[in-house]
Amino acid sequence: MKLENKVILVTGASKGIGKEIAILLAKNGAKVIVNHSNSEKEANETVRTIINNGGSAIAVKADVSNREEVTHLFDKAIETYGRIDVLVNNAGVMISKKIKDNTQEDFTKQFDVNVRGIFNTLQEADKKLADNGNIINFSSSTVKLMFPTYALYSASKAAVEQMTRVFSKEIGRGISVNALAPGATETELFLTGKSQETIDKLGAMTAFDRIAKPIDIARVVLFLSSDDSKWISGQVIGANGALV
Repeated sequence: MKLENKVILVTGASKGIGKEIAILLAKNGAKVIVNHSNSEKEANETVRTIINNGGSAIAVKADVSNREEVTHLFDKAIETYGRIDVLVNNAGVMISKKIKDNTQEDFTKQFDVNVRGIFNTLQEADKKLADNGNIINFSSSTVKLMFPTYALYSASKAAVEQMTRVFSKEIGRGISVNALAPGATETELFLTGKSQETIDKLGAMTAFDRIAKPIDIARVVLFLSSDDSKWISGQVIGANGALV
């Protein structure tokens, strides 16, 4: 129970990696705020799973790209549990197209959620995260790769990495701030539109001849959420099985 009595806010926690993170953190003693933007049914299922396992969780709807909704998210968490100890910025969107094919709307959506979303939560955390807390921002291993069709997505995640580095020296109060960069992971978001051949090729690029499962990423978040990781701050941790 490494996280006993910790209150952890996980954005985008209704499905995929976020859901796995929320369930694992709760199993380790954390009280979890399951954030979603428009997946109420799935968020409630995540909460039910946690409660059925003996944990504590609530679901809160908020679009991280909307500052007022982010303020409500933080305030609701504090109203319910008294404080927030750890922020996991998992919410994100990915649109895979060549640069020439992206629309203005594609650009805006990815940067609004992936960059402005983290900007909004960091501003709230600066005032409202408990002393000696932890922040984990989600980046992506695509930042280090030159995969065609990932230019805008990886650019948004590169911005997250730089905000992470700078914010780690700004926030103070004993709070550690890191970015986590997963590689290819078995989620609906990632698998949609990809052939088995593409998935197998990506798996062959790792040291383990497979792509990640969400639990592989969740276990790294568990460590970064615990006091054991406290001396790690301002870093980008690649969780990609030696993909890059």
